[in-house]
Amino acid sequence: MVSTTNFKTMNKENKRVTDYDMEQLIGQVLRYGVVISGAIAIIGGIWYLFQRGSGIPNYTQFNGEPAGYTSFTGIIKGLSRGSATEIIQLGVLVLISTPILRIVFSLISFVMERDKLYVVLTAIVLSIILFSMFAGLKV
Repeated sequence: MVSTTNFKTMNKENKRVTDYDMEQLIGQVLRYGVVISGAIAIIGGIWYLFQRGSGIPNYTQFNGEPAGYTSFTGIIKGLSRGSATEIIQLGVLVLISTPILRIVFSLISFVMERDKLYVVLTAIVLSIILFSMFAGLKV
């Protein structure tokens, strides 16, 4: 076991973040993102069963999803009302944002390494993904 006095005497050069540290951080982001999104979706599913689980669905007529499920503001408004479907949608949003966070952390890692080629490539990938998401978004 390392004593705490060793941590106090370390200089700034020993505190550098290594590639291995960033890989571990990115792996943890992916793991925690999937676990958290799954937990949110399961909580929403259980809440959905409490709210509407006793009804018999009508499959003779197709009803599309209302606007509340397809916009970020609609999901936030539904969460404030305690709507189970919006809780499930929040789980889906967290799951979608997990790989995007991975790209952001990769970009930070490449900036720290001063790897200009991969900074440019990762920034292009991130901008394409963000543009694709927000260009057609109805806020």
